[in-house]
Amino acid sequence: MIIMLVTVKLGGSLLKKGPSTELVLDLKKLLKDNKIVLIHGGGSEVTDIASKLGKEQKFVVSPQGFRSRYTDKETIEIFTMVMAGRINKQIVIAMQKQGIPAIGLSGLDGQLLKAKRKKRLITVDERGKKRVIDGGYTGKITDVNTELLSGIIAQGYVPIVTPIATSEDYEPLNVDGDRTAASVAGAIKADRLILLTDVEGLFLKGKLVPTMTTTEVKANIEKIGMGMSTKLHAALAALEQGVLEVLITSGLAESPISSALRHERGTVITNG
Repeated sequence: MIIMLVTVKLGGSLLKKGPSTELVLDLKKLLKDNKIVLIHGGGSEVTDIASKLGKEQKFVVSPQGFRSRYTDKETIEIFTMVMAGRINKQIVIAMQKQGIPAIGLSGLDGQLLKAKRKKRLITVDERGKKRVIDGGYTGKITDVNTELLSGIIAQGYVPIVTPIATSEDYEPLNVDGDRTAASVAGAIKADRLILLTDVEGLFLKGKLVPTMTTTEVKANIEKIGMGMSTKLHAALAALEQGVLEVLITSGLAESPISSALRHERGTVITNG
């Protein structure tokens, strides 16, 4: 009997040596009664490999405080190579090694993720001055191929999804991993969205916050740092689309996914 449909976002900070055995075994245990879709990051490895290839990476900050990679044509080629190739397949192999039937996909495959290309970006420099630049190869997700995902899940496989989307002109686009996870969770009507990172959860005034409502998130979001702010915006988007709970927790902990689902660690965000 299926208990839950869960979307898990595995942060890039947890993947420098591939997913931990602890995490994979925890996921395997949960798969006995649940269905899981996994979205992964990996931006730091993209940066490292791009540098080795002689392509230094540029990052920009939006007026809302989001820090993101500026993705020009050469960068999207490297991004696709590393994310959909090296990192995605490392995760697939780690899953299969433990007997999990994993399938690696990018948003390009079967047009799993469609996105609208951003024609321009508004950025803020260190002095707070705004300027408009070309949008490059970044986008905002507009559609998720739920039929494809549902078919894969129904066959007993675990989709491992790279956050690269297809543009209106069939170009690869860099889309934010946390926002991708929220879009997928909402589209497939997941019961839970779990954002695994390298910290215990959301901290305010130096203290871990075990639970938050959407009202409390909106009231405090400007006090939160860039990385966590992106996760909170993703949480709000997922809850707005019908996901029952969003959990932000450490992927380095013992039984990271199952312990979060039991509310034993991390931060639980709900509507309210």
